[in-house]
Amino acid sequence: MTGSPLLLDCDILVGHDVTTGRWGQPEKVREVLDASGIAGGVVSALRAVHFDVPSGNDEARKVAEGNGWSSCPVLDLRDPLGAEKELERQLSGDAPPRAVRLAPTAQSVEPGYPSFGHVVQLLVDAGLTIFTEGDVRKVGPALRGLGARVVFLDTHFYYLGDFVVMARSEPGFHTSTRMLTGPDSLEIVAAEVGSERLVLGCRTPFHETRSVVRRLLTSKLGPDEIAQAGSRSLETLLEPAC
Repeated sequence: MTGSPLLLDCDILVGHDVTTGRWGQPEKVREVLDASGIAGGVVSALRAVHFDVPSGNDEARKVAEGNGWSSCPVLDLRDPLGAEKELERQLSGDAPPRAVRLAPTAQSVEPGYPSFGHVVQLLVDAGLTIFTEGDVRKVGPALRGLGARVVFLDTHFYYLGDFVVMARSEPGFHTSTRMLTGPDSLEIVAAEVGSERLVLGCRTPFHETRSVVRRLLTSKLGPDEIAQAGSRSLETLLEPAC
């Protein structure tokens, strides 16, 4: 393709990864994005995922504002009442979020738990896009039939068929490109449900950002499809619901 498409990462993380001991320092994240040709994206804080939701979400907002990115607050699925309060705080701010990140695996909350369904319904009612971690085969069914706008951040190419089967009947279902590294995996999604269901996601700086970008740019998708997955899908998902 000619020229370089605008690239935005829907899966940026800052803070301490307690599972690996690695840190996502904001200035290092910026360096990785620049080196990978990514203009910006959506950032969440690991502090909000693991420890303290309000202070973590404030940290993400501060990083986003300092870099011209968008922030994506996290809600604690282990505490549905606290999630209600945090969502109310987020929506009452000067710049309400257009998306919220959920981390059921990191917070040890199964999709069948009442708290998960309660928080998801709050987000659907608020017209927010849901970025969710976790196995698409487990999380996806819990989000069907709600009219939810969702980006599955951890769709593995082994389970690509599970995503496609659900996405055919769920127009709001999207997938991050991060783990779709199998043969023709991006091309299969585009052919089956459209390139608008693909969203560039790299989990910068905790994944191989350059590899994810290269996979997209060297795919068999057409230039317009690459531009769609590279940034336009995310931009649309961050628009207010009609």
